[in-house]
Amino acid sequence: MKTRAQSRGRCEFCGMETNKGGMVRHLQKCAKINDILERSNDQKSSKKVYYHLGVEDAYSKIFWFNLEMAGSETLEYLDAYLRAIWLECCDHLSEFNVGGWGGKTLDMETKVGVIFKPGLEITHFYDFGTTSETKVKILDSRIGKPLSKHPLTLLARNIAPEYKCVNCGKKARWLCMECLRENNTWETFCDECVEKHTNKEYGEAIPLVNSPRLGMCGYTGPAVPPY
Repeated sequence: MKTRAQSRGRCEFCGMETNKGGMVRHLQKCAKINDILERSNDQKSSKKVYYHLGVEDAYSKIFWFNLEMAGSETLEYLDAYLRAIWLECCDHLSEFNVGGWGGKTLDMETKVGVIFKPGLEITHFYDFGTTSETKVKILDSRIGKPLSKHPLTLLARNIAPEYKCVNCGKKARWLCMECLRENNTWETFCDECVEKHTNKEYGEAIPLVNSPRLGMCGYTGPAVPPY
């Protein structure tokens, strides 16, 4: 996959853009996040433990995002979120484990508060044929009120990689699956040039989306957060 060497991301709360390491530091002091937390302290809901998760593709590390998840939720919720935001194509099997391939498998019904602690890294596998591997590291934890009404809250995400048309150099929006599967070449096209491209044995070219699973199995996106 041809992508830019460095990956920047955007805070979902204030819109600030920075690199992956800078984003972790920003989220700790983001004024809009802190304002929400201060206002939530006035609510009558009880305090819970929340975990700050750093999520990235194991191989294409330009794809990453940060989540906050309540310790009272299960790994099943995290699995569903990963599928929704950048994995789901054909309802494949998946699992979490500690230690990567051959490591200890974790029960999907396990509440994350039982196993999560800062510094722990777990691995998520989706599809045991054309496998996507995602690393989830627990970066921090806090006790307090929720940032949103959902079991998980998206804090920040990498900005979608930019691709150039292989014909004219303009911004590309499409990927040819026949070129990828038959010739093992990453051929991307702009709106004009994709109409002239004749390789359509595998159907029309697919849209470029912000996911490391792009071009794998039957994945076509849309790679947008479920909430």
